[in-house]
Amino acid sequence: MEQKRIVFIDYLRIFACFLVMLVHSSEPYYAPPASVQAEGIVSYLTTPAARFCVAFYDGFCARSCVPLFMIVSAFLLVPLKPGVTMHQFYRKRFKHILPPFVCFLLLYTFVPAILGDCSWSDAAAAAKILPFNFPMSGGHLWFMYPLISLYLIIPVISPWLERATAKEELTFIGLFVISSFAPWIKFFITPEVWGECFWNQFSMFWYCSGFLGYLVMAHYIRKHLAWERKKRFITGLVCFLIGSAVTMGGFMWKGELQTLIETPLLEWAWLYCIPNLILSSFGMFLMFTCIEKTEAPRFITKISKLTFGMYLIHIFFLGPISGAIMNGDPANPALPVAIAIPVTAVLTFIASLTAVKLISLIPGSKWVIGE
Repeated sequence: MEQKRIVFIDYLRIFACFLVMLVHSSEPYYAPPASVQAEGIVSYLTTPAARFCVAFYDGFCARSCVPLFMIVSAFLLVPLKPGVTMHQFYRKRFKHILPPFVCFLLLYTFVPAILGDCSWSDAAAAAKILPFNFPMSGGHLWFMYPLISLYLIIPVISPWLERATAKEELTFIGLFVISSFAPWIKFFITPEVWGECFWNQFSMFWYCSGFLGYLVMAHYIRKHLAWERKKRFITGLVCFLIGSAVTMGGFMWKGELQTLIETPLLEWAWLYCIPNLILSSFGMFLMFTCIEKTEAPRFITKISKLTFGMYLIHIFFLGPISGAIMNGDPANPALPVAIAIPVTAVLTFIASLTAVKLISLIPGSKWVIGE
């Protein structure tokens, strides 16, 4: 018997899935064009319109997508249901995500060679790295590794969450927020913080940092945050606007035009576990909790079930769609950049949904796109 669905989570999954595509639709507009000689991990903004639109769509609107998926996973899975053991949890969760993940690791390794986008020797070199990391043609698969780490820690932290008070959970969330300042300290003050050195990469707040903080936040919202609907919406909106304004502003500040910029420095306000992203992600999630319907339309539920497969497959569609709209020149795309980015995301969303829906009709498709 299927577990009763949480309606706002279905809406949020679809929205966050679209935001992922919006992020990736923005990226070509600050990648160095072929006419600019570039080495290393660098970015290049051609026009004021490109700088503003990338900052707005990728930074302000969509950057919360990854934390939202982490919060959703934790909201649904933490704490473990009574009687469920660590190994039972691992078996169920990893049976759900690992086969599709491995499948797409292989696809993103070898399909580019089949299409002639890279050499077979490059594909073979990428294949050797697969036990350790994702292929560069499937860069979005980085997300699977922290998601797996979250699943690994859930059975460990669940017993504490079952007995923790609201005050104790807030204390941990506070430590998580403190730890989130570390990337900024590294960028602007010193590269090693709170005990880091070449023989110790584990800083003082290491075990309170990262996506684990979103896990505890999700549990706190579900169990302890009993605000009425209006307060949740207004607070969520304010948090989202403030956090997203910092995210957008940080990009605008560092985004010099027609200059090669180190991408990590340009994206200093875009990391997923820093204060402004914590604030905007908390706010976005809180606003979605205001959807209090008891049942979603069937098409919403069906699309929600397909979002994992859509995330996995969408880069195969985004590249050609973005390339056609960009027309080989990020400074002069076929459509104004303010339209080009969302149109690319919408078309990619539709293509991914169509493809995954068709695949889902094939027996055994859950091993490729999840279920």
